[in-house]
Amino acid sequence: MARRGGDRDTDAAGEGGVGHRVECRLDELLARRGMTVTQLARRVGVTVVNLSVLKNNRARAVRFSTLTALCDALDCQPGDLFRVVPGGPGQPTDRAPSRSA
Repeated sequence: MARRGGDRDTDAAGEGGVGHRVECRLDELLARRGMTVTQLARRVGVTVVNLSVLKNNRARAVRFSTLTALCDALDCQPGDLFRVVPGGPGQPTDRAPSRSA
């Protein structure tokens, strides 16, 4: 999304935050694999800065080619790397994943 004025974290509705509820779980996957962000950046072919943006939930988009490379390097699926945090209209705002039977 385009930035408005000098306000970096303003979404299209003009509210603060990044404007989405997608959470990146890169830290968890790296810890489980004993891998650093620098090692992953080299394997994937992206900068450490771009991985940090993703890891800190500041990314607004991810190319499928990057997502594929991340999943290959981490031996995971996109759902292992990302989740949608509850909290939309009429939804609970806790950050625990909901499990349906």
